[in-house]
Amino acid sequence: MSVFDEDLFLKGLEQRKATLGASYVESNLEAADEFTRPFQEAMTAWCWGFGWGDDVIAPKVRSMMNLSMIGALGKMHEWEIHCRGAIKNGVSPEEIRAIIHVIGIYCGVPQALECFRAAKKVMDGLEV
Repeated sequence: MSVFDEDLFLKGLEQRKATLGASYVESNLEAADEFTRPFQEAMTAWCWGFGWGDDVIAPKVRSMMNLSMIGALGKMHEWEIHCRGAIKNGVSPEEIRAIIHVIGIYCGVPQALECFRAAKKVMDGLEV
Protein backbone atom coordinates (compact mmCIF):
# COMPACT_ATOMS: atom_id res chain seq x y z
CA MET A 1 0.00 0.00 0.00
CA SER A 2 2.14 2.81 -1.21
CA VAL A 3 -0.62 5.43 -1.33
CA PHE A 4 -2.15 4.97 2.13
CA ASP A 5 -0.84 4.98 5.63
CA GLU A 6 -0.63 1.41 6.93
CA ASP A 7 -1.83 2.50 10.38
CA LEU A 8 -4.98 4.04 8.88
CA PHE A 9 -5.62 0.84 6.94
CA LEU A 10 -5.21 -1.32 10.06
CA LYS A 11 -7.45 0.99 12.08
CA GLY A 12 -10.03 0.81 9.30
CA LEU A 13 -9.73 -2.94 9.05
CA GLU A 14 -10.47 -3.30 12.76
CA GLN A 15 -13.54 -1.02 12.54
CA ARG A 16 -14.79 -2.60 9.32
CA LYS A 17 -14.61 -6.07 10.87
CA ALA A 18 -16.29 -4.86 14.08
CA THR A 19 -19.24 -3.49 12.13
CA LEU A 20 -19.64 -5.83 9.16
CA GLY A 21 -18.18 -9.01 10.62
CA ALA A 22 -14.71 -10.47 10.23
CA SER A 23 -15.74 -13.25 7.85
CA TYR A 24 -17.48 -10.82 5.47
CA VAL A 25 -14.51 -8.44 5.41
CA GLU A 26 -11.92 -11.21 5.10
CA SER A 27 -13.79 -12.83 2.21
CA ASN A 28 -13.92 -9.47 0.41
CA LEU A 29 -10.21 -8.93 0.88
CA GLU A 30 -9.38 -12.52 -0.12
CA ALA A 31 -11.50 -12.18 -3.26
CA ALA A 32 -9.68 -8.99 -4.26
CA ASP A 33 -7.29 -9.36 -7.14
CA GLU A 34 -4.68 -7.13 -8.71
CA PHE A 35 -7.45 -5.06 -10.30
CA THR A 36 -9.71 -4.61 -7.23
CA ARG A 37 -7.24 -4.83 -4.30
CA PRO A 38 -6.17 -1.15 -4.44
CA PHE A 39 -9.80 -0.08 -4.05
CA GLN A 40 -10.42 -2.50 -1.19
CA GLU A 41 -7.36 -1.15 0.60
CA ALA A 42 -8.21 2.48 -0.10
CA MET A 43 -11.85 2.04 0.94
CA THR A 44 -10.80 0.29 4.15
CA ALA A 45 -8.31 3.05 5.01
CA TRP A 46 -10.47 6.00 3.94
CA CYS A 47 -14.03 4.94 4.84
CA TRP A 48 -13.33 2.83 7.89
CA GLY A 49 -10.01 4.23 9.14
CA PHE A 50 -10.61 7.91 8.46
CA GLY A 51 -14.41 8.11 8.32
CA TRP A 52 -15.16 5.75 11.20
CA GLY A 53 -11.81 5.99 12.98
CA ASP A 54 -12.52 8.60 15.62
CA ASP A 55 -14.77 8.70 18.67
CA VAL A 56 -16.64 11.88 17.73
CA ILE A 57 -19.74 10.02 16.51
CA ALA A 58 -20.70 6.70 18.09
CA PRO A 59 -20.77 3.65 15.77
CA LYS A 60 -24.54 3.30 16.31
CA VAL A 61 -25.13 6.86 15.08
CA ARG A 62 -22.75 6.37 12.14
CA SER A 63 -24.69 3.25 11.19
CA MET A 64 -27.95 5.19 11.33
CA MET A 65 -26.46 7.90 9.15
CA ASN A 66 -25.19 5.29 6.68
CA LEU A 67 -28.59 3.63 6.40
CA SER A 68 -30.15 7.00 5.61
CA MET A 69 -27.58 7.96 3.00
CA ILE A 70 -27.26 4.56 1.34
CA GLY A 71 -31.05 4.26 1.33
CA ALA A 72 -31.32 7.65 -0.34
CA LEU A 73 -28.85 6.51 -2.98
CA GLY A 74 -30.85 3.34 -3.57
CA LYS A 75 -27.81 1.07 -3.24
CA MET A 76 -29.74 -1.85 -1.82
CA HIS A 77 -26.97 -4.44 -1.73
CA GLU A 78 -24.88 -2.07 0.40
CA TRP A 79 -27.96 -1.09 2.41
CA GLU A 80 -28.56 -4.71 3.36
CA ILE A 81 -24.92 -5.14 4.42
CA HIS A 82 -25.05 -1.95 6.48
CA CYS A 83 -28.40 -2.95 7.98
CA ARG A 84 -26.68 -6.03 9.43
CA GLY A 85 -23.85 -3.81 10.65
CA ALA A 86 -26.30 -1.33 12.17
CA ILE A 87 -27.96 -4.08 14.17
CA LYS A 88 -24.52 -5.22 15.32
CA ASN A 89 -23.83 -1.60 16.36
CA GLY A 90 -26.99 -1.50 18.49
CA VAL A 91 -29.58 -0.02 16.12
CA SER A 92 -32.97 -1.47 17.04
CA PRO A 93 -35.64 -2.66 14.59
CA GLU A 94 -37.79 0.29 15.69
CA GLU A 95 -34.97 2.71 14.87
CA ILE A 96 -34.46 1.04 11.48
CA ARG A 97 -38.18 1.41 10.80
CA ALA A 98 -38.01 5.12 11.73
CA ILE A 99 -35.02 5.59 9.41
CA ILE A 100 -36.97 3.96 6.58
CA HIS A 101 -39.92 6.28 7.27
CA VAL A 102 -37.60 9.27 6.79
CA ILE A 103 -36.22 7.72 3.60
CA GLY A 104 -39.81 7.37 2.38
CA ILE A 105 -40.59 11.00 3.14
CA TYR A 106 -37.50 12.44 1.47
CA CYS A 107 -36.74 9.84 -1.21
CA GLY A 108 -40.14 8.40 -2.01
CA VAL A 109 -42.35 5.48 -1.11
CA PRO A 110 -40.79 3.09 -3.68
CA GLN A 111 -37.38 3.57 -2.07
CA ALA A 112 -38.81 3.02 1.41
CA LEU A 113 -40.41 -0.20 0.19
CA GLU A 114 -37.03 -1.37 -1.11
CA CYS A 115 -35.49 -0.61 2.29
CA PHE A 116 -38.28 -2.47 4.10
CA ARG A 117 -37.71 -5.51 1.85
CA ALA A 118 -33.99 -5.50 2.60
CA ALA A 119 -34.51 -4.91 6.32
CA LYS A 120 -37.06 -7.73 6.51
CA LYS A 121 -34.60 -10.07 4.79
CA VAL A 122 -31.91 -9.14 7.32
CA MET A 123 -34.20 -9.38 10.34
CA ASP A 124 -35.69 -12.68 9.20
CA GLY A 125 -32.15 -14.08 9.01
CA LEU A 126 -31.22 -13.11 12.56
CA GLU A 127 -30.89 -15.81 15.16
CA VAL A 128 -33.49 -15.40 17.86
